[in-house]
Amino acid sequence: MTLGKALGAGLRRAMQDDDKVVLLGEDIGRLGGVFRITDGLLDEFGAARVIDTPLAESGIVGTAVGLAFRGYRPVVEIQFDGFVYPAFDQIVAQVAKLHYRTQGRVKMPLTIRIPWAGGIGAAEHHSESPEAYFVHTAGLRVVAVSNPQDAYRSLRQAIASDDPVIFFEPKRLYHHKGEVELDAPLADAPPMGLARVVRAGTDATLITYGAMVSTALQAAEAAEDEGISLEVIDLRSLSPVDYDSVAASVRKTGRVVVAHEASREAGVAAEVIASITERCFEYLESAPLRVTGHDVPYPPAKLEKYHLPDLDRLLDAVDRVLDRPNSLTGADA
Repeated sequence: MTLGKALGAGLRRAMQDDDKVVLLGEDIGRLGGVFRITDGLLDEFGAARVIDTPLAESGIVGTAVGLAFRGYRPVVEIQFDGFVYPAFDQIVAQVAKLHYRTQGRVKMPLTIRIPWAGGIGAAEHHSESPEAYFVHTAGLRVVAVSNPQDAYRSLRQAIASDDPVIFFEPKRLYHHKGEVELDAPLADAPPMGLARVVRAGTDATLITYGAMVSTALQAAEAAEDEGISLEVIDLRSLSPVDYDSVAASVRKTGRVVVAHEASREAGVAAEVIASITERCFEYLESAPLRVTGHDVPYPPAKLEKYHLPDLDRLLDAVDRVLDRPNSLTGADA
């Protein structure tokens, strides 16, 4: 099953399990969404539960807040990552704070789905990585999936959660396929905030999330040809981060590279590295490194291959933490 189909299956199952689950978004009903994630759900559940909204993200999220107040479990689709900014005030000033503001009397079981990040050759505002804004906002859970199984399971967990969840979906992986256990009980699933060791290794830890997990696995396979064993960790949850799993890996390998598509300055990688340093300083054999997008607005489609972290940049960072010849020292060092 593709990642996109797995998301659609997760929405369908959540709606079947709980008639308080409602969907809101631009073109999600009759069109089935621009990526067809919600295709067929309007016919199955009706216009009262699959709601085509105006092109007004602040209004969409504000309406979802009201529905959550009334006991519903709204799932909002933001059509593209760069379109979330008009809803930013609603998310950080209302969604993230209402549970605390009411001393727990009001829950906010709201899931905000965001097709996210680059790699599809899209126009401006269609390939951005705004996750750090939401990770910095107390009161939000932030999830980023990387494969169909996690997409299906984590979306159902997000919808079932009483906390507001920002749910990032790597749009360049929508057509990537994988095995999905549709009938596995949700109660038996790993917690939504648990990181996953995708590949075990001993020489260095490569930490990432979303579509970058695939790139990290390619780097680990390439490094293996040179006798280097990389452990790859998919964070899955960006807030909270599963630092127990991260620290266990770092204490084993002593070397760390953190990668993401978003800009370098004040990004998720910076926070992860700072937290690793606080927890595991005495285990580190070299300074942790970041491999990220550049500190520029997301470039035009013809230039995005120079912006996105790729196999060569990841492997160069691995060489640096292992004190091997690299781009800074030269090939003959």
